[in-house]
This record gives sequence, C-alpha cells and structure tokens, in this order.
Amino acid sequence: MPHSERLAALADTARAIATDVVAPLAEREDHEARWPAEAMRALADAGLLGLHVPEPLGGRGEGLSGLVTIAEVLASESASTAMCFAMHCVGTAVIAAKATDFQKQAYLEPIARGAHVTTLALSEPGTGAHFYLPETAIEADGDRYRLDGTKSFVTNGGHADSYVVSTRAAADAGGDGAFSCVLVDEGTPGLQWSEPWTGLGMRGNSSRGARLEGVRVPRRNLLGNEGDQLWYVFEVVAPYFLMAMAGTYVGVAQAALDTARVHLGTRRFSHSGELLGSEPVLAHRLGAMYIDVERTRRMVHAAAARADAGEPDALVAVLGCKAAAGDTAVAVANEAMTLCGGMAYRDNSRLARVLRDARAAHVMAPTTDILKTWTGRALLNLPLV
Repeated sequence: MPHSERLAALADTARAIATDVVAPLAEREDHEARWPAEAMRALADAGLLGLHVPEPLGGRGEGLSGLVTIAEVLASESASTAMCFAMHCVGTAVIAAKATDFQKQAYLEPIARGAHVTTLALSEPGTGAHFYLPETAIEADGDRYRLDGTKSFVTNGGHADSYVVSTRAAADAGGDGAFSCVLVDEGTPGLQWSEPWTGLGMRGNSSRGARLEGVRVPRRNLLGNEGDQLWYVFEVVAPYFLMAMAGTYVGVAQAALDTARVHLGTRRFSHSGELLGSEPVLAHRLGAMYIDVERTRRMVHAAAARADAGEPDALVAVLGCKAAAGDTAVAVANEAMTLCGGMAYRDNSRLARVLRDARAAHVMAPTTDILKTWTGRALLNLPLV
C-alpha cells in the first residue's frame, strides 16, 4: 500500500476513535481533570501507540506526517487526549532513534503491541521554557546511574509505564554535551509524583510534577550516547515535540471553526427567519477563520513532509509550525467565541474548553516567542541557542 493510502487509513481509524470514544468523554475529562484511559486503550487496541515503532518490531514505522495527522484528528474532539497520545509518540520516537537491542525488546516491542505507554519528562521548574538545559543530575553508580532532580508538566504523569527523562550528562561522559536522555520505569524507587494537574486548560492530560530522589536505573536505560545534546535536541526531541504540538493546535483551531460554522449555519433570527450566517460581516469573519486554519494546516503538513524526506532546511520550517499553530488556535478560538455570542459563554461550553486549551499553546515550552526567535536565527544562519 502506498504511504499516502496507508496514512489515510490510519487517519480514518483515529477519526473513528475520536468520534466514538474521545468525543463522548471529552467534557467529563475536562470537568474532572481526568486522564483519558478509555481513549488511550482504544488507540492501543488499534495499533496506533506503535506509530513510531519501526515495522520490523511490529510498529507502524511512521514519521512526522503520521504524528501531525493523528494528533490533529484527536484534538478536534479533545486537546487533552491528543496531548496524551502525542507525548507518548514523541517519547517513542526518542527511544527508537538509537535504540539498543535491549531497548527494542523491553520498550519498543511492547509499545507496538499496545502494552506500554511512554512519555517525555523534560521541563523543569528552574529552567522553564529552556527545556534543553536540564538541571536534573545523573551520576554513574557502578552498573547503574543515579538521578536527582525535579520535573514539571509531565504529560501522562503517573499513568505511563516509562518516562524519557532529560538530564545533564554524567560527569565521566567527556565532550561538551550537556543533555542526555534516560528511561525511568514507573514505580522505580525514588520517583515521586506531585498532585494531579488542575489547570485552566488541557485538564485531562495528567500534567504532573515529579521528584527524582536517588532514582537508580541500569546503564542500559541510557538513550543514545552520553551528552548527545545537539543530536537529540535538534534532530529528534525538538522536531517530534514541535510537530506533535503543531498538529494538536491545528486540531484545536479546527474545533473552534467547526463550532462557529454550526452556530452560524443553524441559528436563525426570530424576526426574519434568516440564518445568522447570512449577515455579511459574520460570513466574512467565518471565511477569514477558515483561511487562517487552512493556511496553517498546509504549513504544518508541508513541514512534516519536508522533515520526513530529510530536506536539509526542514528544521527552519518545523521551528515555525508550533508558533504558527498556537497563534492560529488562539485567534480562531477567540473569534469563534465572538461569533457564537452569549451561547459560547455558558458554563463549561465546548467552545469555552477549546479556548482554554488553545491558550496553553503560547506557554508550553518552547514558547511562541522563543520559537519565532529561533526561526529568525535559523534564517540568518545563526546558532539557535
């Protein structure tokens, strides 16, 4: 089956899950700040958790285009569910990038079977949006490593089976690298979780803080080489993370557009019987929203395709995608609130949830401002950091 047909089939599978499983539970998950266990189980049963596991290991072998496509589909019904799935996918991609035989057998094959959920643990309270500067310490301790530090905003926190934890390179690593990734299994002694996430938006993704105190893991849990800073950050972590977020926020923008379209296309003025959308200014503003969403979608999918093809300048396009998708999601959600009038302001309306979820785009590291700066520096052939 050609790649485009295969990806279309995966998107159809994701769309069925979004309609049948994600949508009916989205309001409850937002209200209760509840992790989407049913959706993650459905995605696992459909083989979608193995999206980035190589085919010889039983996975789908997809790249960034697959990630963007499915994140967008899920986010059109629930941004939290899309985030949980996407962060699992990014963690999987980081594991798969330089997986050893042990890591293939212990992590990637179970992920492909739908029996293992992983996720990223990069952000820290001290370094904030500078996710590439971890302060979590890793030290050699015989045939193990010892980890000490604090992580924040870990999506799937407390629900995943493993965590891709970023650390400073070990003191005996040599070289100039300052960034390593290591796998920490759920339940490892010394891994302690803070209270569940109850924020303004993205309330269903269990974005929790974690404390690592004397956490010991086998050396075989190290991903890649000691101090793999530049390679891991800008070749794997950043592209997959940024495109996961970009796809998610295109889906959020689409949800806002769909809600406004239904409202303007079904509500009628009682005095004339005409549709609200028949008002020229309202039709004009809806049309502008569509243009913004479609333009951003095409930008995101084009960047994913360029990165999957290995084009040398693809990173520049990728850097701008999360910023563009975040801007679009916030702007379109705000506009939809205006077009839908008082109906949109009732307690916990779907559109209110979409707006709260959209607003998270600008503060999730790397922030919109940082990404726009990086994009400009890349265009000028300057170091990003």
